[in-house]
Amino acid sequence: MRIATINASVLGGGAERVALSLHLEYLRLGHEASLLVGNKNAEAPGVITIPNERYRSAWARFVRRPAAVAADRSTHERDVWWYADRALRSAAEPARFSAVARGNEDFDHPGTLHLLEGIRQAPEVLHFHNLHGSYFDIRELPRLTARTPSVLTLHDAWLMTGHCAHPFECERWLTGCETCPYLDRYVPLMADAAAENFKVKRAALGRSRIAYAAPSQWLLDMAERSGILDNALDARVVPNGVDTDLFSPGDRAEARLTLGIAPDAPVLLCVAKDIATNPYKGFDTLIAACEQLAERGLAATLLAVGSEKPARRIGTVDVRFAPFISNPSALAAYYRAADVFVLPSRAEALGLTIIEAMSCGLPVVASNAGGIPEVIEDSENGLRFDAGNATALAERLASLLGDPALRARLGASGSLRAKQRFSVHAQAQSYLSYYADVASEWERRS
Repeated sequence: MRIATINASVLGGGAERVALSLHLEYLRLGHEASLLVGNKNAEAPGVITIPNERYRSAWARFVRRPAAVAADRSTHERDVWWYADRALRSAAEPARFSAVARGNEDFDHPGTLHLLEGIRQAPEVLHFHNLHGSYFDIRELPRLTARTPSVLTLHDAWLMTGHCAHPFECERWLTGCETCPYLDRYVPLMADAAAENFKVKRAALGRSRIAYAAPSQWLLDMAERSGILDNALDARVVPNGVDTDLFSPGDRAEARLTLGIAPDAPVLLCVAKDIATNPYKGFDTLIAACEQLAERGLAATLLAVGSEKPARRIGTVDVRFAPFISNPSALAAYYRAADVFVLPSRAEALGLTIIEAMSCGLPVVASNAGGIPEVIEDSENGLRFDAGNATALAERLASLLGDPALRARLGASGSLRAKQRFSVHAQAQSYLSYYADVASEWERRS
């Protein structure tokens, strides 16, 4: 089958890892697969950059060259190069940046309608992943899906809202996102045009001939409540999967030696992009739980992968940070080196890192946010706690740190569950079957 996967970039957070691993699995299975991205931030087979720059005006292309130089030289937000980059980009495309300043989401990406130009033969299916990330014009989705059978995988709630990826307690997404009180939530807005953005997305989706997928029933139910599935060709749950051969139990001592971790130190591991500052991941809850562990005199090392920050000490708990790791083999070493994996998220579509940790045989403590309960059965293949409850998290961590037999049992059952239900091979097979069903329905409605 000829498959074109569309996503923001090659490397990044969970959505990028899901899209890339599926793409590579399709190639391994012998399919003619392409991965079309807005930002080709790594090399991989079959990756093609969406030609947004090529279709910008000559003036915009001319001015954006020095803007790119300024962006490369900028070392932090609001330094002189940061301001130079913004000024040049604004001069290059004043209408575009004026719209963003008014709170409109940036859909000015002229390569969207030409995204298939780099593919030798037209694909039989388009598979869209995250459409936010400043690379895709959602207004062109109806035209693209009128030409080719298409599936759109939801990784968050962005398509259902006026801008935010997860609305948390806010339910204005059910009524049009009028007067947004949370403009700073990712994806942030400079002014309140959330209701207008909501209408743009709803109009585009309503006119698209597209089927939907979600990694969890929780997220699919949310999409159903939002109304975006009303005109869908189909909608189903396809759980995320990981390479269970790569993410597999390994030599703990060797992994610790490689990473410079003491052989007998109790290690808690948490992995997330921008972990220290990402409001969705609940790192503040984990820090508060570590404070309670320290009050009990429990010694541990918390290894937080995903942010570059100075190490700190909380009583008997050492907190160490490591930068975001995009290499799966390197990431697997961290899972193998740890004693307990922790995911204290406030919002989570499913929890890809949970599955990676389980696949490596690492016992998991995770919140009950979003789709996590569809992965973790409490006390069967991991432990759960109420999101935001630091005391409950501390209790769960203490019970695991003090009980090697419990860690071994949960690690073994988690590894088995990951292999049985959450492999990338099973995920790819589910999507291949779905593509065939969607193509038939697309033809029927033509």
